[in-house]
Amino acid sequence: MKVKEALHDTAKKLAAAVEEAPLEAELLLMHAMDIDRVGLYVGLEDDLPSRYKSSLSRLVTRRLAKEPSAYILGHREFYGLDFYVAPGVLIPRPETETLVEESVAYIRSNFPNDYPVIADIGTGSGAVAISLAHLFPKAKVYATDISAQALDIATLNCIRHGVRVELLEGDLLAPLPQAVDIIAANLPYIRDDEMGGLSEEIRGYEPRVALSGGEDGLDVIRRLIIDAPGKLRNGGAVLLEIAPSQGEALASWSQGLGPWERADLVKDCSGVGRILKLLLTKRQP
Repeated sequence: MKVKEALHDTAKKLAAAVEEAPLEAELLLMHAMDIDRVGLYVGLEDDLPSRYKSSLSRLVTRRLAKEPSAYILGHREFYGLDFYVAPGVLIPRPETETLVEESVAYIRSNFPNDYPVIADIGTGSGAVAISLAHLFPKAKVYATDISAQALDIATLNCIRHGVRVELLEGDLLAPLPQAVDIIAANLPYIRDDEMGGLSEEIRGYEPRVALSGGEDGLDVIRRLIIDAPGKLRNGGAVLLEIAPSQGEALASWSQGLGPWERADLVKDCSGVGRILKLLLTKRQP
């Protein structure tokens, strides 16, 4: 069997269960052969060694069982960086890049000559914390997660990208050893009644604790908003990824608590409110 035949057959097998079958066929074959896309297409007319056939077959079986390709391949790109991912952490998604973008904009506007203290809460693979540490190497960056397994994966990603992030195990803000300037978080926000409607790839493989937000999806997010003023420096900010349907009500509820000077909704690349940005009222000296 030629490599091009294996590529065609793999795409055909995946087509019944996977939306982007040709692309995923490429990725699985590249992974099985441990080559890049250039190597794949340069060698299309070569015979596929038998040792790669069995490996490819196992990969295809896993994908047809709806295991996410990011777990099969062991990595996912996020904000221009390649992150190791595995079962036990949420797979980084493009919409979460808006959380990084808004954090970057806030840092550049408010700390032009200084470096902030940043906390990424519920860090998972470390994608948000590491992206910010990569862009602002002199900033102090904390990342917390309740899952030791997630922190092990985040540790590997810190090493991979050569950044300094202090990883802390514990619930939400509790592990932070000092007040911070910015709290960024992609916490679970899916309603209980929505969990059953998630795709099998998400529902069957990604950690429920990183997805399920309770009856209205906001159980964990509300806890963080309530506790955040005690963990923020004067005039600090909270940036939270949310579902677009939650934005207006959550912003109104947050401002009703009192400590927040502003509650703004930031749109993602699709034009929907994806980030809730809370600015703590500055205390007068």
